[in-house]
Amino acid sequence: MCLGGCGRLQVQSYPKPALRSEAPFIALFVLLYGAFGVASPFLPAMIETHGIRSEAIGLLFGAGTAIRLLSAPLATRVADQFGAHRLVLGSCAVGAALGALLYLPAITFGPLLGVMLLHSIALAPTTNLADALAVVAARRDHFEYGWVRGAGSAAFIATSLAAGWVIARSTIDVIAPLQAGLMLAVAAAVTCVPPVEAGSGTTQTSPAHVMALLRIPEFQRIVVVAALVLGSHALHDTFSVIRWRAAGISPQTISALWSLAVAAEVVVFFLVGPWLLNRISPAQALGVAAFAGTGRWLVAAATTDPLVLSLIQPLHGITFALLHLASMRILARTVPNALAGTAQSLYGTVGVGAASALTTILSGWLYARLGGGAFLVMSAMCLVALPVVFTLGSADRANRDFSC
Repeated sequence: MCLGGCGRLQVQSYPKPALRSEAPFIALFVLLYGAFGVASPFLPAMIETHGIRSEAIGLLFGAGTAIRLLSAPLATRVADQFGAHRLVLGSCAVGAALGALLYLPAITFGPLLGVMLLHSIALAPTTNLADALAVVAARRDHFEYGWVRGAGSAAFIATSLAAGWVIARSTIDVIAPLQAGLMLAVAAAVTCVPPVEAGSGTTQTSPAHVMALLRIPEFQRIVVVAALVLGSHALHDTFSVIRWRAAGISPQTISALWSLAVAAEVVVFFLVGPWLLNRISPAQALGVAAFAGTGRWLVAAATTDPLVLSLIQPLHGITFALLHLASMRILARTVPNALAGTAQSLYGTVGVGAASALTTILSGWLYARLGGGAFLVMSAMCLVALPVVFTLGSADRANRDFSC
């Protein structure tokens, strides 16, 4: 993916990445997603060891997701307005490092809620800002965004596997300092990333532009589809490790299962996704993702057998990575450069984030009452997304042009 000229973002496929141009972004994404890898799979389980019940865990993570609806749009809006993407990203990384360390002394619900909110406020803008920096550079230097994002997913695999190994030999609390160290490295790495050029048109926005963005039929539909399919991952992200641990699955096996999912991301980001999207439309790819999510959560509801789980975990490459690449292509041909960061925020936080916040809170209630049966609700969410996918063709014809 790359950004086009001042008016509309254009999509091109570059068979061979310009490695020198990509290198600082690869380093940034490796550190950023490596920081997620050491903590994201295990943080709910770490909180559970403090004696927090399922409903409260759902509320904690739902509140954390909800606060992102404020912090990510605000941070990306400031970054767009002042061309300060690197400064805002670095500051957020330092705040996330502090938040991670504060989980160690917080052992009751009240302090944990405060830490969760601080941690989430700092983490929320990091991926949006990294994406905005990368897609602008991809247009300028002619490299494939999927390669950079795939490098981040590969780092997630490596660090989650390493975290499982370390947890088995120490305690699960070790994930807090591990993430803090990597986030501080993110703050250093972002200084090596080229800034968004003032002339690229990404630093001037207005409420009128934002409202015009929200009125694009295709943009509306892609947000709905992503909210349903990506929102359906909330139960898995929050309670799968808790469920697997309760079933007697070891930390190393849990890391391997989680890494299988992210390994599928890497394959899709690097190879399958760009290849497939050159042969089918982004809307068709979204339909494949929604259908795969329907089946994935049906099986997850039925079993915790590690062998069966190892067969469905790779579907994450379709339900997440393929959907993400298809969504980015739709955003690329829909959104003006001037709203690159804001569009990422509206799509990733206000749209997907709002659904994820509600689903996470609901997941705690569902899991406490249905256990693994709660995954049936997630399957239904993906099924509901399919009719919306079918409308994307007509929305594409209604798309409007923008100019700076």
